[in-house]
Amino acid sequence: MSIKIGILGYGNLGRGVEAAVKVNDDTELVAVYTRRAPESLTINTPGVPVRSVAELEKGEEPIDVLVICGGSATDLPEMTPKFAALYNVIDSFDTHARIPEHFANVDAAAKAAGKIGIISAGWDPGMFSLNRVYADAILPCGKAYTFWGKGVSQGHSDAVRRIEGVKDARQYTIPVEQALDAVRSGSNPELTTRQKHTRECFVVAEDGADKAAIENAIKTMPNYFDEYDTTVHFITEEEMKRDHSGLPHGGAVIHSGTTSEGTKHVIEYSLKLASNPEFTGSVLLACARAAYRMNNEGMTGAKTVFDIAPAYLSAHSGDELRAHFL
Repeated sequence: MSIKIGILGYGNLGRGVEAAVKVNDDTELVAVYTRRAPESLTINTPGVPVRSVAELEKGEEPIDVLVICGGSATDLPEMTPKFAALYNVIDSFDTHARIPEHFANVDAAAKAAGKIGIISAGWDPGMFSLNRVYADAILPCGKAYTFWGKGVSQGHSDAVRRIEGVKDARQYTIPVEQALDAVRSGSNPELTTRQKHTRECFVVAEDGADKAAIENAIKTMPNYFDEYDTTVHFITEEEMKRDHSGLPHGGAVIHSGTTSEGTKHVIEYSLKLASNPEFTGSVLLACARAAYRMNNEGMTGAKTVFDIAPAYLSAHSGDELRAHFL
């Protein structure tokens, strides 16, 4: 029996989830839901309907899990609690400072409905979060560092595109090499947020837009840019298409610690992603599998990757996991 998946939102991330469904035989894409006119949208899976978000709001769609592919700035804080009251849901909410608030809102809605709402799934938060916890549990006498990039941040790019006067934007997160080298040496340096990364934005402005105001809005944006050295470049649509059409990303979690006096260890988990949205979509689909199984066992409420046993994520049986992965 296939897990019936619905996708809400058909941007880069929605297409990434769609690609993941195609290579996971235990899942089936039932519908894509959109705020646009459904007839205006053509998707990459023949025979799968595109439906209005208004249909979802009735609470009667034949789906096991709804994967919500909106932006963290404004979409997910509203959408995820709303639809957790109707379906099992997954999102990739990545505004770290607001995760406790978002968790509480989704938890209340999902528990009242007897559903599961997995939030903040992806690679950070998500896979990197797990590795930070594993490393801290194993080496409590140590320190963890997270580096992102160089790559395109979907969430930060989306936040820039929502600024008045912005037509299109890409934001690159770039690790500071000196900081990365110092951490890998095991010296456990004290580093500020500004010392670890820089941010670089490429922006296509609307005709007549106030570019100085746009640049100021970017550099002072709380939770996104205000704690970083940020460079803003204004470019043409042609330059954006030519030079910034890809969506690579990656990064590393590095934890350095000791188990006894003078016995030092360094744990490093890294990702090199050719497509940020396709990888994130693959993580979301694995979490959708987990949500379906957990809810069938009677679990309800908001969950994060910390609450999901690895076996729930895998398409393999317990016997297969013990025989080939343990």
